[in-house]
Amino acid sequence: MPRAGLTPDRITAAAADLADEAGFEQVTLSALARHFGVKDASLYSHVKNLQDLRVRVALLAGGEMIDRIAAAVVGRSGKDALAAFAGAYREYALRHPGRYAATQIRVDQALVADSPALRRTAEVTYGMLRAYGLDEPDLTDAVRLLRATFHGYCALEAGGGFGHSRAVRASWDKAVEALHLTLEHWPREENTRG
Repeated sequence: MPRAGLTPDRITAAAADLADEAGFEQVTLSALARHFGVKDASLYSHVKNLQDLRVRVALLAGGEMIDRIAAAVVGRSGKDALAAFAGAYREYALRHPGRYAATQIRVDQALVADSPALRRTAEVTYGMLRAYGLDEPDLTDAVRLLRATFHGYCALEAGGGFGHSRAVRASWDKAVEALHLTLEHWPREENTRG
């Protein structure tokens, strides 16, 4: 019988909560052991090491985030879908800063392929972008543009990087509008697959 009711899922959820409270970099096995009132060694029968735990938090957070995004974009297309996608992304990043930080770590591609949540992220994102008539390699380029824009904006906003009196939300809405116009007028690259 596991001590303190420990399971990999329970440990991962506690680590995600700790990440939101104290920051993703503050998630350690020692901190979780203290949380559960056990010795560090008790956690090793449930998670391999700190990297394994952080990847588990990343996968959990990625699943939570795409669930919110998918619910926001369902039944929408074009600009409406983009705005809903962007809004759900921003809301998750700001409400769950530690979990969001976890989604930014590099995860082994084999784990990505085995993760239904991360496969769903690609499906939802590429599905939204296909409404703009994009195919590869333009789809990949557009995904990178959206991710860089959303992540950069959220990181600056969370860190208090916008000091001007203009409402941050108003600037966000303009950024989404600009992205929509960019996607509508995307400089298409000819698909060279033969």
